[in-house]
Amino acid sequence: MQLFEKTLGDWLEYWTEVQPDHDFIVYSDRNMRFSYKEFNERVNELAKGLMAIGVTKGTHVGIWATNVPDWNAFLFATAKIGAVLVTVNTNYKQHELEYLCDNADLHTLCITNGTFDSDYVKMCYEMIPELKTQARGFIQNKKFPHLKNVVFIGQEKKRGMYNTAELLLLGSTKKDSILKEARTKFDCFDVCNMQYTSGTTGFPKGVMLTHHNITNNGYSIGQCMHYTPADKVCLPVPLFHCFGIVLGMMAIVTNGAAAVMLEKFDPLVVLASIHKERCTAVYGVPTMFIAELHHPMFDMFDMSSLRTGIMAGSLCPQWLMEEVVEKMNMKEITSVYGLTETSPGMTQSHADDSFEVKTSTVGRPLPEIDVKVINPDTLEECPVGVQGEMCCKGYNLMKGYYKNPKATAEIIDKNGYLHSGDLGVKDENGNFRITGRIKDMIIRGGENVYPREIEEFLYKMPQIQDVQVAAVPSKKYGEEVGAFIILKEGEDLHESDVKEFCKGKISRHKIPKYIFFVEQFPLTASGKIQKYKLKDLALDLLAKEGIEPV
Repeated sequence: MQLFEKTLGDWLEYWTEVQPDHDFIVYSDRNMRFSYKEFNERVNELAKGLMAIGVTKGTHVGIWATNVPDWNAFLFATAKIGAVLVTVNTNYKQHELEYLCDNADLHTLCITNGTFDSDYVKMCYEMIPELKTQARGFIQNKKFPHLKNVVFIGQEKKRGMYNTAELLLLGSTKKDSILKEARTKFDCFDVCNMQYTSGTTGFPKGVMLTHHNITNNGYSIGQCMHYTPADKVCLPVPLFHCFGIVLGMMAIVTNGAAAVMLEKFDPLVVLASIHKERCTAVYGVPTMFIAELHHPMFDMFDMSSLRTGIMAGSLCPQWLMEEVVEKMNMKEITSVYGLTETSPGMTQSHADDSFEVKTSTVGRPLPEIDVKVINPDTLEECPVGVQGEMCCKGYNLMKGYYKNPKATAEIIDKNGYLHSGDLGVKDENGNFRITGRIKDMIIRGGENVYPREIEEFLYKMPQIQDVQVAAVPSKKYGEEVGAFIILKEGEDLHESDVKEFCKGKISRHKIPKYIFFVEQFPLTASGKIQKYKLKDLALDLLAKEGIEPV
């Protein structure tokens, strides 16, 4: 495959010229649609508006929103300036938001009203009380010295914040030449996107991804599914993840297709959007496909236009793949394996692979990416059929963790291979199978949950002497979060106390579903905790209480 040296803006401009009136962004539930030309014009006005409030090359702009119509406009507008869009998980609570704003050195934060259990506006006022008293664009806050602007994505006016309409108006007063000049000051090898991923050492790290990383990864992913301008891709997955941005938007814009967007996942709206727009592809984690297939109104919708899509984010059960192929007509469905640090795709099954390959493997390496199963101790490649760590080298490797060269050096070895922390095996046909994990990450319904982060948080409870967090099997989500707690002598806690302590402070999907109070942890002879045995301990403890994991 040819590697393209184009920026996000270059790709949008290319297809705007080739097919100006072709649909690019569609919201079927509100009959909103932008052609490539219309969307590009809005992006240019927004980019000039952002420049008017001080956004320049390298500026960090956060976006904290569900998949609202202007989410993608901010993605491309920042990219055309040479700024860096920092995606903020929509589940974040106050503690997590403040950590990211500080660590990422955010200059501008773009927000919506929030989700059903989080008021983003209120949380921003709590974080930056000066918003209510200081002039817009000139915030002075000691804790967040870099933060100068908060933008409300929408028409409403919020004290101390710009809104989208004002940015577009500001942009319309600026000459196109300022944006044209800005685009000469960076290239495709500059960082355009930063996503935060937790690590086994606890605190989240900013993964720096370049235009070159994500556009080429998106292009090759789209090629594996034979994307052309004739394709319409239904995207119910969040844009703050690589699944939404790269597997979704980058695959679409580099292949000239159309994105049928959902503001948030709703199985009924997914089915209605596919039916109405005659979508050819749909994405999701396994739990999303289960919700769609089992919706009581499923049979009312015509799925015959579908042919492909991606099921990823967690292990994809064979029975589910079979139902998706049979009932949703997705005979060319694929799966992608990777991680944020690899932009994210390392391997992918192809549209024309056999059903066995699609259900039992994660496919072959994507073009121009060298994927190896490596012995973690010797750093030598494992033979076919021998388990080792999934590693890769190529254009898709992140530029590094933001302000964290030590952590970057820990994940990329002396030979330039990035170590995934996942165990895998290569078969005789060159396909890879994921067999387990070296690191302790929990994957709950497609969301990565890192035990160390939750353990550090729970240690703040004065009654807790020691805590270990591990995965507990779940039929619905694949895995749930379990916390194993040793209390200090003389202390008493109920599981509801622990959940209440977490509520509103950490994201819902990180709050332990199961709380176990134990006397000790399973240990090795040398005294190290055997974390892999906690899963079996959880099942034993639940069985004794007559509880079956759901």
